Amino acid sequence: MNEERKIKVLVCKPGLDGHDRGAKVLARALRDAGMEVIYTGIHQTPDDVVNTVIQEDPDAVMLSMLSGSHNALCPLIMEKLKEHGIDDVLVAVGGIIPDGDKVFLEKHGLKGFYGPGTDLKTIVEFVKNNLKR
Repeated sequence: MNEERKIKVLVCKPGLDGHDRGAKVLARALRDAGMEVIYTGIHQTPDDVVNTVIQEDPDAVMLSMLSGSHNALCPLIMEKLKEHGIDDVLVAVGGIIPDGDKVFLEKHGLKGFYGPGTDLKTIVEFVKNNLKR
């Protein structure tokens, strides 16, 4: 029997933001959609995120950030991924991301932006439809 491998998603809370309810809700929705989900918990550094990507080899990384530090931390995470030769993982960010910041973050390789209240099915479909595997 040839079963397709489950999509593996890493859900991370980089920075000092301690509000993780949305990340936990997202992790559960992704799991309920049949994906393998790893949730790293709060207060992850960019190095923590990248080291977990190296160890777990996910298909997608979903960053959850409500602290306003997305313009500092997201590019740093993307830079560190490139330093390790990781360019085949889908990276998206959720939180309060102003439209002007989305353009900046896209230039650094982030592909999706989801704010509070986004329908979880939308995010699940985004992951399924945008993988590089």
